[in-house]
Amino acid sequence: MRLSSKAIGFQPPAVGEEEIEAVAETIRSGWLTTGPRAAELEQRLAEYLEAEHVLAVSSGTAALHLSLVALSVGRGDEVITSPITWPATANVIVHCGATPVFVDVRDSDLNIDPDRAAEAVTDRTKAIVPVHLAGQPCDLEPLWALGIPVVEDAAHALESSYRGRKLGALSDATCFSLYATKNLAAGEGGLISTNRADLAARLEDLRLMRRSGGSLYDIAVPGYKANLPDVLAAIALAQFEKLERHRAVREGQFAAYDAAVAELEGIAPLARDERDTHAYHLYVVRIDPEQAGGTRDDYVAELAQERIATSIHFLPVHKLTAYRELLEEPPELPVAERAGAEVLSLPLSPAHSEDDIADVVAALRRVHERLSA
Repeated sequence: MRLSSKAIGFQPPAVGEEEIEAVAETIRSGWLTTGPRAAELEQRLAEYLEAEHVLAVSSGTAALHLSLVALSVGRGDEVITSPITWPATANVIVHCGATPVFVDVRDSDLNIDPDRAAEAVTDRTKAIVPVHLAGQPCDLEPLWALGIPVVEDAAHALESSYRGRKLGALSDATCFSLYATKNLAAGEGGLISTNRADLAARLEDLRLMRRSGGSLYDIAVPGYKANLPDVLAAIALAQFEKLERHRAVREGQFAAYDAAVAELEGIAPLARDERDTHAYHLYVVRIDPEQAGGTRDDYVAELAQERIATSIHFLPVHKLTAYRELLEEPPELPVAERAGAEVLSLPLSPAHSEDDIADVVAALRRVHERLSA
């Protein structure tokens, strides 16, 4: 077996001296917790997202949770969402005391199927949480037409646009992640964007218990500790300066993968809608075991032998142990369940060189040849 020239990580962070100096400067400033860097990040992202309000919080999970709390989602309520996502999307619904209602996804891009969402609406439905998988915006207009608050999980989609409009100011709230693997990476952190002043005010009260009035203090609501410290905001600001450059690198990696998998029977990327702007966050393929000569898990194992790291985005949440036990009647979602056995994410990062991606492509071709022989 011929191995790749070096081990290729899945999604290493693309950081350099700029991020190191930004952190050092922030520490020297005396601000370790939330301060001027977090405020600057909010202001710059509000301009970028064309949103009236952006609030920086401790994680993408916190962004989703606080948004649902601000919309008064609670016990007895239902929230419609996608099963093809990281479990955090559903976990926050449970944390609110509500019930996640999983509906099936579209076979083309594995984003939530608006028709299935419409069928799931009841008088208990309090919100819909669609997920923009891999950076491809889901179809929002049919969801808005249902007249139910929409909280977008845009953890993969900071740079995405839907029908020519940037995500961030289109729904009641849009939630982004600053996790280490994201296009704008701070290590940890999240952002909530909204054009609703009432929602922004509630989120401000919820994200941090603030002191005021000298030695006296008060709180408006029993809030959470979900603020973003300046040290992490400084990393995000340094990354923000590189956003367009990093996007160009990832776009080139997408093109290289597109050309390669077009020649490999049984391996196909998720669909991308030309009407939208894709964030190029994840390159996800589906492995058809009959045509590709092996299952997704076979490809994972063989690529690991080639020293190529991969990942899975995602296993269906409703099939995970916690949700099998939580849901009284686990739903049958055939599209999501089939996809969960087929999806495979290939290495993608501005930290990867063209040679790195060429090594991944060569390894994928070798694996395909062995398994389909």
